[in-house]
Amino acid sequence: MLTSIKNNLNYHKSLTNLKKLPQIPSDMITLYRARSFRKIILEKIKVAKKHIYIPVLYFEKDDSGKEVFEALSLSKKREPDLDIKIMVDWYRAKRNRIGESNNQLMTNKDWYHLLSLNFSNHEIRIFGIPVGMIEIFGTFHLKGIIIDDSVIYSGASISNLYFHKEKRHRYDRYHMFHNADLAKIMKNFIDKEILRSPAVQRYDIDHKFIKFRKRYTNQFRKRLKKCHYQFKNIASNEELSVCPIIGMGRRNSLNRTILNLMGSTKRYMTICTPYFNLPVEMIKMIRELLTLGKRIEIIVGDKTTNDFYVDPKKRSFRWINILPYLYEINLRDFVNILQRFVNNRQLIIRYWKYDNHSYHLKGIWIDSNWQLITGNNFNRRSWYFDLENAILIHDPMERNSNQIEKEMRFIQLHTRSILHYEQIENICSYPEKVQRRIDRIHRTKMDRLIKMVI
Repeated sequence: MLTSIKNNLNYHKSLTNLKKLPQIPSDMITLYRARSFRKIILEKIKVAKKHIYIPVLYFEKDDSGKEVFEALSLSKKREPDLDIKIMVDWYRAKRNRIGESNNQLMTNKDWYHLLSLNFSNHEIRIFGIPVGMIEIFGTFHLKGIIIDDSVIYSGASISNLYFHKEKRHRYDRYHMFHNADLAKIMKNFIDKEILRSPAVQRYDIDHKFIKFRKRYTNQFRKRLKKCHYQFKNIASNEELSVCPIIGMGRRNSLNRTILNLMGSTKRYMTICTPYFNLPVEMIKMIRELLTLGKRIEIIVGDKTTNDFYVDPKKRSFRWINILPYLYEINLRDFVNILQRFVNNRQLIIRYWKYDNHSYHLKGIWIDSNWQLITGNNFNRRSWYFDLENAILIHDPMERNSNQIEKEMRFIQLHTRSILHYEQIENICSYPEKVQRRIDRIHRTKMDRLIKMVI
């Protein structure tokens, strides 16, 4: 017992020792709908004076992408000195969505160059960021749209699906911080640590000038593993504060903070993740917390809400579409092992499903005073390979409790509780095509590699 108390204090001390920035409560806004996320981005772009930085996994060539780009162009026309930069993952921009042919359709990269020709009077620079030597071993997963002194933070990218422009949408979390220090720190990191690298190249120029630079990319990746947001501690542990964190690689500061955050739990913890493929370190921490009597709630999407899910009856079903089933198998095994904690309601598992919408939520809530807002999926790929960031919120006086409670009500609205592992489908109930492919993956032991890199 004394050891567990000491460990809890050590975890808590690690959090309180983090450098933090003061945050005015009224300048931190939680948005609850995808359409509100779209609206606030367009509103902020419209009145921007100094700079607009948009780091996203992808900036899609659809109506939403065009809408945002046109808004950027109008702002540039209004404010000629406005510094506008869009940063996307190097690999994601060069291919179409899974299931689409790259040979028949224009890629996002092609579209970026076309935009530069059509809007040649308004320089809007678009950069491809190569975090890994190949896509499966690292993607650019940085989040936080910086517009002057504000940061709009979400795990969402720019697309119709994320903006809820059509009937179906991908549900994420959306927050806005009006905080000049936070915006400056995140912008400076992009300027100094990302855009200065010779591995990073502009995607809005002619393709013949764009070449993958292996040596520079390798150097870039090594340097990113050692990078941190640079700032001084100007907030106390008695006030509402925010702490930007960035990391890449297994032992990075973001991963350490996630474990310290979990370990500091006094009463209860809530985790949202779209893919149940948690790193071993997080699984061990959950088991330890349950053993110590803590209450844990995990909200995960039903397999049909996964962005890799495709009906097995469709011709477009491919090997990659096995992933939601593998994640469900992970969850079933996890609940089976910890069923006794589910029985006493110490461990609560919720499945999210709402019509045909997809689920992309991630985050951690600890007791009533710590919250992690992040684009990190808490899967093994994000833990080991991707460039990830987050904003840790410390709210010791619970000034933001109303927003937290309202957001959680929205999240839980379309969930159902799993009371027994047998409520989760097993392999025997899957379509025959899925069973055959899973069996083949198990026999070749490829499932371990797949879970590690996707």
